[in-house]
Amino acid sequence: MFFRTTRVFANIKFFPAIFLELWSSQAVVTIMTQSAAALALLDDPVWFCLRAEPKREHLAAISLRRQFGVECLSPRLRFRKLTQRGPIWFVEAMFPGYLFARFNYATQRRAVESSHGIRGIVRFGDRLATLPDDTITALRSHAGIDEVVTIDASLKIGQPVHIIEGPFRGLEVVITQVLPAKERIRVLLDFLGRSMEIDVSTAKVLPA
Repeated sequence: MFFRTTRVFANIKFFPAIFLELWSSQAVVTIMTQSAAALALLDDPVWFCLRAEPKREHLAAISLRRQFGVECLSPRLRFRKLTQRGPIWFVEAMFPGYLFARFNYATQRRAVESSHGIRGIVRFGDRLATLPDDTITALRSHAGIDEVVTIDASLKIGQPVHIIEGPFRGLEVVITQVLPAKERIRVLLDFLGRSMEIDVSTAKVLPA
């Protein structure tokens, strides 16, 4: 037997429902650890877990593809966040500091590890981290062709939200009714000492 397996969890800030399903099902991210000697005997390319420079995972993957024709997977998360300038869309790596690449260890390792933005193959002691094809297939099936997952911030009754536009901007309110057909919600707010309900566009609120 050339490898051992271990299950690992991504160090990410957000867990979209589709990836919670991956983690709770049999399709959780499974990493196999193999020795360098065993990998050197393989003729076929293998999926490796690589360490990358923070905030540059996607660029490192692009460099590997262009320079060496290496197949890569570097999924990202797209989410909206309230800032001092208002709501802004952000895109961050789903696995900060890591990406996945498929290559032949014996013939391409040195080139890959010296590529721009790559810090090396993830290791557990003297063994290297690899991934089975079905794990990559599962991730790709949810991430899509562009490898970007937009987080669905579904709104629910009882959920506190911030109003980000209009006369009540900045107030924290509680959702009392969801009106999906109109893309609006009804919220309860305290104004001038009394409680009142108003309808607000879902585009004008963010989760508190």
